[in-house]
Amino acid sequence: MPDLLLLDEPTNHLDMNAVMWLEDYLNNWPYTLVIVSHARDFIDNVATDIIHLQNQKLTYYKGNYTDFEKARSDMIKNTKRIHDSQVKKIEHIQEFIDRFRYKAKRANLVQSRIKQLNRMELVEEILEDPTCIFVFPEPEKLNPPVLRLDNADLGYNGKVVVEKINLNVDMNSRIALVGANGCGKTTLLKGLDGSLIPMSGLCYRHSKLRLSIFAQHHVEQLDLELSPIEQIQKYYPDIETEKIRAHLSKYGISGNLALRPNYLLSGGQKSRVALALILMNKPQIILMDEPTNHLDLDAINALSIALNSYDGGLLIVSHDQNFVERVCNQIYMIENKGNLCWLRMEFFLWVF
Repeated sequence: MPDLLLLDEPTNHLDMNAVMWLEDYLNNWPYTLVIVSHARDFIDNVATDIIHLQNQKLTYYKGNYTDFEKARSDMIKNTKRIHDSQVKKIEHIQEFIDRFRYKAKRANLVQSRIKQLNRMELVEEILEDPTCIFVFPEPEKLNPPVLRLDNADLGYNGKVVVEKINLNVDMNSRIALVGANGCGKTTLLKGLDGSLIPMSGLCYRHSKLRLSIFAQHHVEQLDLELSPIEQIQKYYPDIETEKIRAHLSKYGISGNLALRPNYLLSGGQKSRVALALILMNKPQIILMDEPTNHLDLDAINALSIALNSYDGGLLIVSHDQNFVERVCNQIYMIENKGNLCWLRMEFFLWVF
């Protein structure tokens, strides 16, 4: 058993039951843990200390992520108050120096003030990272029904994975799809997006529906040799480069980042490129399979805000309880036998 266990995004690709098991296991771990994670609830349930890395400096906080947020917010407010007070005092002293610098009678006082300035230990101003903001496009309105599965069986090679599915997704839908890994969540998404034809039953799509899917393995959607601009030009060759640049900037891909090959981008940056790509056609329905994987907490917060402002329909597969709670108002679970059942939100929160 190691004395030090290092975990980098351990909850990625785990279902909620597996995350709960991992939380219990790590809470009983007798030695030191160092965890890199974007999953807020997971951090809250496991961490006892937070190390914040910013501007190549490490700052240490006691407690979990919620404690860290409060402590950091209080520290920033206190530091700003001291910094602003010092700036005013410096300006006042400097004004005195400038006013009487060349008056012999005040020479001693001026020198005293200069020494006072030199002795002051200035509190460094905290420069926060720019706010991360995503801007989703406005989709064309469609009257329901928009997307629907009626008594559909979905599977592969004659084997049913999910059966008797009845699901309706309209432009006002905010649906979360949960269940254990391997239960058929991705299969259901493929049935909705048309890449998998029902073995029985029906799949209805509005004739004017524009649907986009954010795949769990979003890197598979990208050509790693292309830049983000070239990636979008590959699918939308008639759109001007400047418009593509402006579109990418809405998802945090701006400046030189838009010109780098995708293989040089981080996992989070690739996620943003994939997000920009699927939103280029202004879809009325978005299907998202584990969209928070590889995004940092600021980007997850920005995505939550953008989705809540989005005027189209959403169906999201996610193990991130906090994200689901913030974005969705309907919960469906795929049970072991491939059946789809509806969960009350309060029951979902109690279970998970």
